[in-house]
Amino acid sequence: MSQEENIETLISPALESSGYELVRVQISGDKNKTLQIMAERVDEANMTVEDCAAISREISTILDVDDPISGTYSLEVSSPGIDRPLVRLKDFERYAGFEARVDMNFLVEGRKKFKGKLLGIQDDKVAIRMKEETFELPFGEIRRAKLLLTQELLDAAQQTDLG
Repeated sequence: MSQEENIETLISPALESSGYELVRVQISGDKNKTLQIMAERVDEANMTVEDCAAISREISTILDVDDPISGTYSLEVSSPGIDRPLVRLKDFERYAGFEARVDMNFLVEGRKKFKGKLLGIQDDKVAIRMKEETFELPFGEIRRAKLLLTQELLDAAQQTDLG
C-alpha cells in the first residue's frame, strides 16, 4: 500500500462521518513535504473555507496519532474546484457532457492523450468523444484526467453546485 493509500484509509471514515468525501491524497516535495487533501461535500454543495478548516482539524488529530509521514510536513486541504481532477469512476459519470483532458498509461488506438467531451462510463470504461470519434478508455489505465475550464462548465457551475 502506498503512503497516499495508507492516509486515505486512515482519514476517509472520519471525513465520511462528517459529511465529506475524499477526492484525492497527494504528497509532494522531498525536503519540505506537503500533504494535499482534496475533498468535497457529500451533498454536492460548494465547499467553503469553513469546510476546509473543519476537515483540517479533523484529520490533523488522526494524522498526529497515526503519524503516517516521517518528518515534518505541511497540510493543505482544498476543494477540487471547477476544473477539477477526475479521479473516481463516478466523477466521469457526474461530469458527462463536459470537456476533459485524459492522459493514459499506454496507447489506446495509437494515442495516450485525449481531449474531448465526456460521454459517461460503461463497464469500467470512460467514453470520450473527440470530434466525430468516440473512444472507450479503461478506467484503471488512466494516468491523469481533469475537466477543462470552458464557458459551458462555468455556466453550469453558476447554476448548480458543480464547483
